This record gives sequence, structure tokens and C-alpha cells, in this order.
Amino acid sequence: MHSLAAFLLILLAGGAEAFRICAFNTQRLTLAKVVTEQVKDTLVRIVARCDIMVLQEVVDSSNKTISLLLQELKRFDGSRHYSSLYSSRLGRSTYKEKYVYIYRSDKTQVLNSYQYEDEDDLFAREPFVAQFTLPSKILPSLVLVPLHTTPKDVEKELNALYNVFLDVSQRWQSKEVILLGDFNADCTSLPKKRLSQLLLRTEAGFHWVIPDGEDTTVRASTHCTYDRIVLHGEGCQSLLQAAAAFNFPKSFQLTEEEALSISDHYPVEVELNQTARSIQPLSLPTLLLLSLLLSLLPSQLDLVAHGCDVHVAFRT
Repeated sequence: MHSLAAFLLILLAGGAEAFRICAFNTQRLTLAKVVTEQVKDTLVRIVARCDIMVLQEVVDSSNKTISLLLQELKRFDGSRHYSSLYSSRLGRSTYKEKYVYIYRSDKTQVLNSYQYEDEDDLFAREPFVAQFTLPSKILPSLVLVPLHTTPKDVEKELNALYNVFLDVSQRWQSKEVILLGDFNADCTSLPKKRLSQLLLRTEAGFHWVIPDGEDTTVRASTHCTYDRIVLHGEGCQSLLQAAAAFNFPKSFQLTEEEALSISDHYPVEVELNQTARSIQPLSLPTLLLLSLLLSLLPSQLDLVAHGCDVHVAFRT
């Protein structure tokens, strides 16, 4: 009976699936790259894992690349609905990138967005900030601040990212914020001593959920934690379920060469519980299964009772 009771408790405690937020440096994403069958199929499978995906290094000057991805996502799973939100083209030279959010519009909506005003030109690609709804009574909305740093100015840009956080907090009166992206925050770009001195490390309230030392690169010859996710806010941190780099070559059984045709980075992701692990309403199939199991309880109790009688008789 104990095992049956434990199983019933698991069913009762089981809640809605976690809300997954991801960031992925897609390494110079263009239409020519996406029309390649293997690249397109793998990208779709990666993006489809996420409720909100923030793509970096989208260099297509048009929006055809993202339009194609949205079409393929709909074809991949017609029960889901996807939308996109993208920044202007950003960069100090002729080489420019865009930040692109691809999100499940059947689960979340954009409340606000703005391009951070980088008056002192501290960023090569200033953050494109967006506020999304969440399916959570504890945390009904959340702000995302993506950043792709340039390797030669990592420390300067990451310290400036703290100012972006302050700007967001004041503008929208919210401290529930996730900072995420390819920070280049490791190896020669940012040695550990300098990493520990960042404002986002020394100021209270920031939780770096991708551990130092976790490899976010595809090449076997490198082992660097370039890509990061940083949480701020009590509500946000209370809902944290998991965070990790997604090793897509291993999951999709790709060779290193095949994986590098997509990106030299792994996506990073964080999963948030929607209801802080509270008991959830059960679905109809679960209720039917529960009813069946409950109908078996009398026979289970009889067996236990008979077992107790035998045990007592033996002792006397």
C-alpha cells in the first residue's frame, strides 16, 4: 500500500510543466544558412524546446530568416503558435546584428519593449529589453535583457549591464529581471579574478544560474562558460527549477562538424515553475487513472490486514 500511496501523492503533486526561457548565439544567422535542410531542421528543434527564445547574431538585413523559422515551427507542431520581436540592426561598423525573440504566443505575450539608449557608447550591441507575461500568479510578468558582448570589452560591457538593470527597474518598476546571452564571460575574454569583481557579482540579488565551468561551446578543443543567465528578483528566483547549457549535438546525435554548421555555441536555458510547486488541478486522464487506483485500495487494505494478522499470530 505504501508504494501505491506514494504514487498517488506524486500524481497529486504533479503540476504544470515548467516555463523555459532560452538564449542562443546562432553564429551569423542568415537566410542562406537557414535554408540548408539540416541547419533548418535542427534550429527548429532547438527553438521548439523553448517558450521564449532569444537569438543573437542574427545578421540578416531583412526579416526573411525569422519568417522562415516561424513557418517551419508551425509545420513542426501546428498546435503551437509562435510570434517574434526583434531589435534594429546593431553595431559600430558595417557588420551588424539583431536580437530576436521567438516566443509562444499561446503561452506568453509582450507587454513592453525598448532599445536601451547607449549614450556613452559602452555597448557594441546595446540590449533590446522586453517584458513578457508569465502563466504564474506569483510572477505575472518578467523582464528579459539580452546582451552579446564584444570579446575585447567584456568587462566594460558587463559592468554597464548593471546600469541597464537599474534603468529597467526604474522604467517599469520591476526588479524581476533575467539578464542573458553570450557574455563571453570566461577564458581569455574574462579571467576568473576579473569575473568575480563585476558589479553583477558584487551587488546583492543577482543569481548566476549557469555555473562557472559549465562548457557552453561546441568545439571539443574549447571549454568556456561564455553564455550566461543571471536572475534577479525574489519571485523569479523562487520559481527557479533548473538551468543549464543544452548540448544539442549530443541530444540530436550530430558530429562536431554538423553541429558547427549551426553554431559554435550551445543554447543556455532556465526553467521556471509556474506555481512554485503548489498542487495543481489534475487533467481528465489523470483523474481517470486516479479513480482506478483508488478502486484498488480496498483489496490492498485487505492484504495488509491479513498480513498483520499472520504476523501477530506468529509472534504469539
